[in-house]
Amino acid sequence: MLRRRSGRAGSVRAPVLYAALALFLVSFTLLHYGFYNRRLILDTHEYHRYGLAMVAGDIPYRDFRVEYPPGALPTFALPAIGRPGFARFNSDFQILMGLCAAAALLLMGYALQALRAPPTRLAAALGFFALAPLPLGSVLIYRYDLWPAALAVGGLAAILADRRRLGFATLGLGLAAKLFPGVLVPPALAYVWRTRGRREALICLACAVAALAVVVVPFLVLAPHGLWTSVQRQGSRPLQIESLGSGALLAAHQLGGLHLKMVTSHGSQNLSGALPDALGTVESVLLPLALLGIWAAAALGPAKPERLVRYSAASVTAFVAFDKVLSPQFMIWLLPLVPLVRGRRGLAASVLLGFALLLTQLWFPLRYWDLALHFAAFPSWLVLARDLVLLALLAVLLVREREPEAARS
Repeated sequence: MLRRRSGRAGSVRAPVLYAALALFLVSFTLLHYGFYNRRLILDTHEYHRYGLAMVAGDIPYRDFRVEYPPGALPTFALPAIGRPGFARFNSDFQILMGLCAAAALLLMGYALQALRAPPTRLAAALGFFALAPLPLGSVLIYRYDLWPAALAVGGLAAILADRRRLGFATLGLGLAAKLFPGVLVPPALAYVWRTRGRREALICLACAVAALAVVVVPFLVLAPHGLWTSVQRQGSRPLQIESLGSGALLAAHQLGGLHLKMVTSHGSQNLSGALPDALGTVESVLLPLALLGIWAAAALGPAKPERLVRYSAASVTAFVAFDKVLSPQFMIWLLPLVPLVRGRRGLAASVLLGFALLLTQLWFPLRYWDLALHFAAFPSWLVLARDLVLLALLAVLLVREREPEAARS
């Protein structure tokens, strides 16, 4: 009987996966046409420069400065093989990101299979991801964030499927590519500790550290000063213009004429002055406090797979919402995680995430320079609205479920 059920479930899952991949291909292709292709703001110029330098034999962090972690470097080097011009590099980079997105979608399906999700839930989650490029826009194909996003959901999926050590090693690789997959490690560690014991949890943690070390240690040996400078540079960034604190200041500027000053540094546009610096400090304190609270709640509650998914999504949402830097591409991090959440909570969270994606595209890239250079009213209010929607999303993910009467009695 179990084999028959499993066979029927597999026969349902395959068409859903194929349909989601086809739908994603259509969405991804549409990003190259119409208003999606206007006033583009590209990071791929910088990626191209990095890739050509690596192909020529230069050592990152030693021979040239890199603002990204070592795990990001393959996404710059692979499209630069053969030393192509920018147009070819840009095209090949987009293909690479499309492959990362397809991998993320398949790994979402793997995670939902481990959760024994019914076909309707599978179709809804994968359909959301497949259509997400349309409300988010062109930022999806000109940033490398789909790579760490795929690693994050891949690590979570492996842990849910009881391939725990592989899952933690994948999260370690994700942490080497971008910081945010690391916030999934504490709730996952608590889950393994509660379900498989302390020894297995420590082995899993060692797998994550080993994977991180494989990527990072060679650059620590070859270019310790350059690597440390890169980390220090990212840690000292000021209040970026799209962050939650900046959203409040932009609203005060529109309502009360608060004087604001924009400075370009650290590869972004930021607010400068005593008040923005103070709000940046507040966010720097609030972010770890929020994460510690989420991790504690995850560790103290029942060790169930669905709770691990929910608190993993909440951890990344908090990281996005409370960081003093909130670039548009950070929304990509949420795409493969939030739709995995179960039930009405998951539906509400996905609706809020979709709204946040749309609000982001309404100013980026079309109205970004109106915001950064002139503090224009419309994009200023959009920034605040998007950041408040992210807070609402976090609240939906964290609100406690009501226990059934039988459980309470």
